[in-house]
Amino acid sequence: MLAKVDSACLIGMDASIVQVEVSLAKGLPCFSIVGLPDAAVRESKDRVVAAIRNTGFEFPSRRVTVNLAPADVKKEGASFDLAIAVGILLASEAIQPSLWPRCIWLGELALDGAIRPVRGALPIIHSLCNGNSRAFVIPEQNLAEVAFLKKATLHSFCTLGDVVSWLHGDIEVPPYRAPLYWKAHPESATVDLCDVKGQALAKRALEIAAAGNHNLILSGSPGTGKSMLANALPGIMPEWTLDESLDASRVHSIAGETLRKGLLAARPFRNPHHSISSAALIGGGDLPMPGEVSLAHRGILFLDELPEFRRDSLEALRQPMEEGVTRIHRARGRATYPAQFLLIAAMNPCPCGNWGNPKKECVCSPHRIQKYRNKISAPLLDRIDLQVELPSLKVDELFSSQTFPENSTTVRERVTQARQTQAQRCQRGKHVHCTNAQLKGAQLRRYAELDSPCKDLLKSAVEKLGLSARAFDRIRRVSRTIADLEGSEKIKSAHVAESIQYRAFDKERPLW
Repeated sequence: MLAKVDSACLIGMDASIVQVEVSLAKGLPCFSIVGLPDAAVRESKDRVVAAIRNTGFEFPSRRVTVNLAPADVKKEGASFDLAIAVGILLASEAIQPSLWPRCIWLGELALDGAIRPVRGALPIIHSLCNGNSRAFVIPEQNLAEVAFLKKATLHSFCTLGDVVSWLHGDIEVPPYRAPLYWKAHPESATVDLCDVKGQALAKRALEIAAAGNHNLILSGSPGTGKSMLANALPGIMPEWTLDESLDASRVHSIAGETLRKGLLAARPFRNPHHSISSAALIGGGDLPMPGEVSLAHRGILFLDELPEFRRDSLEALRQPMEEGVTRIHRARGRATYPAQFLLIAAMNPCPCGNWGNPKKECVCSPHRIQKYRNKISAPLLDRIDLQVELPSLKVDELFSSQTFPENSTTVRERVTQARQTQAQRCQRGKHVHCTNAQLKGAQLRRYAELDSPCKDLLKSAVEKLGLSARAFDRIRRVSRTIADLEGSEKIKSAHVAESIQYRAFDKERPLW
């Protein structure tokens, strides 16, 4: 007998229907799976046989052939176990075809028949329900991450025996109803802005970065507060919304980081070590998987000790920073993952960290300093909107009991208001909502229009600092954000002037 059951697989962020065809034929007992299965799919034979027998059914003593169609698409993972097992039970007439519902089956089987959670359930269901309503049978432990997909009809189970009882009508499992409300957890910042001594300019740059989603690099001697400022950034970011959480959680679901946890409750804050490989940072592998830049989607990517990262890893950041996606091409597959992140980087001014420090002598030669800085290419620096040098703290600042007059909560209110202004502006212009850092072409010309004094000031800066066309546009975007923070509809000369001062690497002092 022949049985057909629907399952699904992921190709990047998109899902594709996989039809599991099960054929029982006369001949010596054997079990084979065809259709480009990987090792995990081939090993499902042993899991399925044990699960069926331990559930109380006889595994058919016949020639069992399972075909995963389409046959030219690579199948990976253990998510086909449940579909294969149900298909075998249907083909052997342990389940009556008249009771068969039209569902997409996802789940890994344990040897005792328990249904375990699978990676990628959220992007699979989200992709297949885009514009359509479908029914899915999923592991109960995957329910938390897909619960808010309102177009999906979800049936969740813990064991294969429960699935068979449901198909026989012995138990009733109504479709899961999506919760009406979702609330994000407060951003989990480990540092409050008022705890950082001094560094008023850097704190202002941090506020601008959060308000417009602008990339930021901090340069300063050890102990000036670079890491503290980076760790304070999540506390001033705007509130995490359900749409953003769903968008970011899809990537984390592929990486298996949302199993049993549900949707991300707060913005991702990724802080990879500088020894990370290019594939781990950007994404890759034999079968392409998302890297740190995609896992930081809709959140923050913090790269501490930026020049210590591998040169090829840093250069690979250029395309995701510009386009907001990362495209991975490998011999066995290709994938495109979202990568709209806020980059905050920190570095020392030289290998010893004391160049420019009035109290400590730098022991690095000019050649060594130049070699250290050349690890960060000019095209990469050009894509960073805010470049700030942090001075060494004075003794009076260290002993001062006076804290920063504004805490993270106060700054966050201004940032949230600025983000709302950007959203309303895009809504009036009937554009897709984007932050100021994403303004391009006609949007940039329309929303960041400059009057004559602003143009003269910016023209002078471009000529004296030798700024590129990309840096020119980024100054305009930052100026737009500064104006939004002040509640100004038009960009003023003061906004442009402040934006120009955040190009520290374009006006560096000579090394000798």
